[in-house]
Amino acid sequence: MTDDRLPLAELMAKTGDGDFLRTIAESVLQIIMEADVDGLVGAGRHERSGDRTTWRNGYRDRSLDTRLGTLNLKIPKLRTGAYFPGFLEPRKTVEKALVAVIQEAWIAGVSTRRVDELVQAMGMTGISKSSVSKLCKDIDERVHAFLKRPLAGDWPYLWLDATYLKVRESGRIVSVAAIIAVAVNTEGKREIVGLHIGPSEAEPFWSSFLKDLARRGLTGVKLVISDAHEGLKAAITRVMGATWQRCRVHFMRNALAYVPKGQNTVVAAAIRQVFLQPDHAAATQVWRQVADQLRARWPKLHGRCRA
Repeated sequence: MTDDRLPLAELMAKTGDGDFLRTIAESVLQIIMEADVDGLVGAGRHERSGDRTTWRNGYRDRSLDTRLGTLNLKIPKLRTGAYFPGFLEPRKTVEKALVAVIQEAWIAGVSTRRVDELVQAMGMTGISKSSVSKLCKDIDERVHAFLKRPLAGDWPYLWLDATYLKVRESGRIVSVAAIIAVAVNTEGKREIVGLHIGPSEAEPFWSSFLKDLARRGLTGVKLVISDAHEGLKAAITRVMGATWQRCRVHFMRNALAYVPKGQNTVVAAAIRQVFLQPDHAAATQVWRQVADQLRARWPKLHGRCRA
């Protein structure tokens, strides 16, 4: 991974399954703390060693607020002396490194380099290579199991979105599309049901992604919400056979591209009135009124609204 903005992890946190992301983050920090304490104690859990300096003495609970939510951690206690992980100290910049590790796990598997960066950000030293490998394996297994899990029941609503990331492949930096699918089942539960990385958002890429969702059990899809990408729309029709609706967020973003930034708030407020109407007829009437109001100052936007 090379993108410091961490768009993929933030996208996943916003679209659903925050509990899963928090679980991964908690697991990462817990494994690193356990390895750190092993070094202080001079032995692993239940290990007999002549280098042992003290013994473990249970745990104490501690929470850590992050962009992924509140992490519930168990801080190891020692019989003699005290242990307090440095990353819990104020102003420690561990969060960015932590989210980077999680994001990389979703894309191409965790690298030891990323874990080393996280350990350094946490202010810890002496973590063995075996502990780093254990951490990488644990994260990769969790993410793989999550992304390949069977999907049961009907999922009438499906949201599809994508973001572009810079990644390192064969020694060079390339741009790839990270696509994510979020679905709602008949009980109203929202989940991330799929994520895939590819070279572009062309129709074959989307078709392959949607077919994989169907193979895993995504059924009963009635409405798909996404951007108006032609390749995606064609894939939805071919694979899902469901009704398509343009995403309001993407539509608003595209519409405001025709307006100076200083006027974005006013124009956005006018367009939002359309979505507040109680039925299709009222929405159509307000839509025409808004389009006519915008015609004089922003003819290109007016043309888009009337299209």
